[in-house]
Parts: sequence; C-alpha cells; structure tokens
Amino acid sequence: MKKLFLGLAVTASMMTFAQETQTVNQEPMKQDPIKKDKQPVRFGIKAGGNSSYFSEQKLSLDNQKLGFHAGVLVNIPLSQKFSLQPEVLYNQLGAKSVISSTDVTTGNTNVKTKSEYKTTMNYISVPLMVQMRPTERFYVEAGPEFSYFINGKNSGNSTITTTTGGTTTTQSVSNSEDINKDNVNKFNLGLGLGLGYDITQNIGINARYINSLTDMRNQKPEGTEPMNHRAFQLGLNYKF
Repeated sequence: MKKLFLGLAVTASMMTFAQETQTVNQEPMKQDPIKKDKQPVRFGIKAGGNSSYFSEQKLSLDNQKLGFHAGVLVNIPLSQKFSLQPEVLYNQLGAKSVISSTDVTTGNTNVKTKSEYKTTMNYISVPLMVQMRPTERFYVEAGPEFSYFINGKNSGNSTITTTTGGTTTTQSVSNSEDINKDNVNKFNLGLGLGLGYDITQNIGINARYINSLTDMRNQKPEGTEPMNHRAFQLGLNYKF
C-alpha cells in the first residue's frame, strides 16, 4: 500500500511539473500577435517641392524661393508606434528678393549700386527622423538634418546710379553668377519637424519644416545676426 501511495505521489508530481512546463512554454505564444504587428524594415523613394527663405528676411510670399527635393529613405521600426527614418536627399534651398546695396565715392564721382536677386543653393541633405504614430496611418516626426553644400547661383537685376558733378546717369543690368564656395559654410545642421499620412500601404504624403541652426556664411561679419535657412517641404513617398 505504501508503494502504491508513493507511486501515486510521484506520478502526481510529474504531471504537475509537466503542466507547469507546458504553461511556461506557451507564454511566448501570447506575444506573437504583438510581434506580427511590428512592421518590417522598408526602403523607399521620395520627392516634392521646397519653399525656402533666409532667416534675416521676414516671412512673405515675395521672398519664398521655390525648389525641390528628391532622394531615398529607409524606415526602421523600433516598436509598434515608433520608427527611425534616415533619408538621403538632393535639396534645393535659397531665397528671393535678396537685396544688397553699395555706395562708393571716388573724387567727385559717386556710384550707388542696388541689387535684387534670387539665390539658389544646392545641398546633399541627410535627415534622421524619429517618427511616432498615434494612429495606424498618421505620424508626427522630428530629428536633425545634416547637409553638405554642393553649389549655388545668384541671378537678378542691378541698378547702378552714377553721379558726377551735377550729372546723374542710371542703368539696369541683369546678371547671373556662381556663388563662391569659399564664402559658404560647407556643412549645415538643421532641425526638422513634420507630419505625414499613409494614403495606401505604399504611398504616403509628408509635410516638413526645416530650421537651419548653422550660419550659412563661412565668415560672419562682426555685429551681424546669423544667416540661416528656413524651408517648408511638401512631398510624396513610395515604400517598397
């Protein structure tokens, strides 16, 4: 009888242990639906328009320089709601209604020059956006943008007024010239804030504001405020 009770006790203990082991092994299965909700890493392309101006200008439609951006992206999910999205873009910035003037007197001759021109500055930009999704299709984003200056151009009109004695002559000249790269800070750091919406699983729309934190001039004149880029971007993206 003692052997029977001992055998039953051993059998019951083994069954209890087996049940606990089965319960532990089944626990990770409850997390599978969560893992399935996490999206895979996706590559894509994007392109759109830019509207930019310089920080020394007041925000106005008159000084907005229209340009474009285009490039590639990779979206890396970090969790269900957060993802990291590095991009590499060709980025066209600049401004309109940039006004400069000079006033030079030599002997009895005074020359005043007033120029109004459009500035185009081309960069390779690498935004690094952290995206948060409050809903499945809508997201907000923020992060740094690192840019490298490639080339640029100034184009516009100059009015030259020459006064000699009591005689004044005025002439207008259209001009276009490449920006001297030695005068431009090659590297630019900016901060991006934006939002987006996935229209379909592959196609999305995105709006972003970029605020440059670096003075674009290689040497800032003493006593002047920093001169930075400001840009609004609106574009489409396609994820494979």
